[in-house]
Amino acid sequence: MSDLLPAPGPPSAVAVPGLGLTTRGWRGVAAHLDGTLPTAVVALPAFGLPVDRATPLDPAASADRLAERLRDLADGPVVLLGHSASCQVVAEVARRHPGAVRGLVLVGPTADPRLSPRTGLVARWLRTAVREDPRRVPGMVRDYLTTRLSGFGRALRAARRHDLRATLRDSAIPVVVVRGPHDHLAPASWLAALAAVRPGITVVTTRDGAHMVPLTRPDELAGVCRARFGG
Repeated sequence: MSDLLPAPGPPSAVAVPGLGLTTRGWRGVAAHLDGTLPTAVVALPAFGLPVDRATPLDPAASADRLAERLRDLADGPVVLLGHSASCQVVAEVARRHPGAVRGLVLVGPTADPRLSPRTGLVARWLRTAVREDPRRVPGMVRDYLTTRLSGFGRALRAARRHDLRATLRDSAIPVVVVRGPHDHLAPASWLAALAAVRPGITVVTTRDGAHMVPLTRPDELAGVCRARFGG
């Protein structure tokens, strides 16, 4: 799997795979946005690419890595799309490199601090997993085999230590946070807490879906992106 799913020309939006997934996860959304918000998908270590032990995986380090890629890809500020733990990465780009970003779309953002106890996190993951589309499971397994889950544990621990609320509070970039109605890893109360951080943060719940909304609801998610940032 490539580390880049290119847009037709300089992108207006750039998406980052969720932890352990690949660029394939955003393919449907990018296809629906073609013509209105040309979207490239960029893989990073642990977010679509294998990683060695020396690579730092905290959201700030990953954000600086992404900002460097944006300088080569884009002609100006872009909309950044994140999924799950990569939401923290794109939010850090907006905070650390605000000139590179004109908007954020955070899908199933982590990490709700109330999920810190390990047993609670596992229970919420199980409640979410049973509501995912089983037809997507083989593709997800292929993704995890591609990334080899290298660095997964380190990146997950770094995500759980990262305060997304503080990152969003330190940025004035417009934000849309999105969740599926059956996503217990990103519950409605957590998204409401994010929206309360400052003005300019909007919450959208899709009609169906759980945590893997970019895979299972690409047309609806693309519609959210177009409505807020397209054209």
